[in-house]
Amino acid sequence: MDTTSGTLDEALERLHTTGPEFEGYLSNHGPMAVEALVRHGQARTVHRWVDHYATKLEDLPSARTRITDANWQEALGDARRVTDWTTYMARQVAERPWRVVLAEWWPRLLPGIAGAATHPVIRVGHAVRILLDDGEEAPRIAEFAHALGYWAARHTALPLTVRPTGTASPADALAALPAIADQQGGLIHGLAQLPGTEGWLAAAESVAAPQDPDAARAQLTALVQAAVHRYLDYGHGEGVMLVHSATAPNAVLRTLPVLPRELWAPSLGAAWAAGAAITSLYSPEAALPRLRAGTLTPEEVFERAAAHGDEHAIKLTDTALDVASWAPAGDDRALSAALRSLELIPPFH
Repeated sequence: MDTTSGTLDEALERLHTTGPEFEGYLSNHGPMAVEALVRHGQARTVHRWVDHYATKLEDLPSARTRITDANWQEALGDARRVTDWTTYMARQVAERPWRVVLAEWWPRLLPGIAGAATHPVIRVGHAVRILLDDGEEAPRIAEFAHALGYWAARHTALPLTVRPTGTASPADALAALPAIADQQGGLIHGLAQLPGTEGWLAAAESVAAPQDPDAARAQLTALVQAAVHRYLDYGHGEGVMLVHSATAPNAVLRTLPVLPRELWAPSLGAAWAAGAAITSLYSPEAALPRLRAGTLTPEEVFERAAAHGDEHAIKLTDTALDVASWAPAGDDRALSAALRSLELIPPFH
């Protein structure tokens, strides 16, 4: 990204004048999408994309009351305080290295991974990838602060605790999860049904949960792969929302290298619980007919996603390309899942 880093920084600076949400609850995907576009060779499309996307965004909400080291707990999960949180996190990263801030705040925020449909942790994952791979210029540090602040403001715990103790693979455990009874409501309505969904907790706890850090990372990698593959067959349950069953665990996976190793297993547990919840909230009963990427290369698949323009399709394709890169011979199912998202999600015009 060296030759296009200016494009990324300019886009981030533009997007930092906007709020993290719009229309009351929709998440601003701008920083995440432009990072993926630049990373995958589509920097030339970024400013035009932002011009169009910004028309639906809103200004930063007004600040309310200063958050400090002494009072932050009372503000945790208060979405009205999102600007207060961003300001607080900006002070944190101005005073200490961002890795130190992340190590302190990650275990505090992890129980609230489900907040705002997991968008905050996904935004953190994109911000961390920028800082790790491309440098620590001011707009990138600012994006990290925005992402952490958003997560703190939208911190939301699941309505039940998942303690995996089984032996199932992520793919098998995802397949065993029962759907909630009423999939027509929003996220909060769906999450509230999980405790009363017969068999859900048992299925969620049937997955293996290794405590060794390296084994936990391997399990998290398997979860991301399984969620991407499952989207190919079942993404039509809700083409947009089921994207997050893959992109949220992948955001956690991208963050592991800068976290203390003792946080890797808890991170796997939180990512699994969130992904399992999203799967049950939106999965349909029947699978779609198989779709194949054929001879398309990963670069060609991402080019199609960029032309499609929807931020969710861009992000799923970004994750699908990660999955494809893990297999020595590529991963047709992962690339096909990305193409499926282009079918299921309306293009951005």
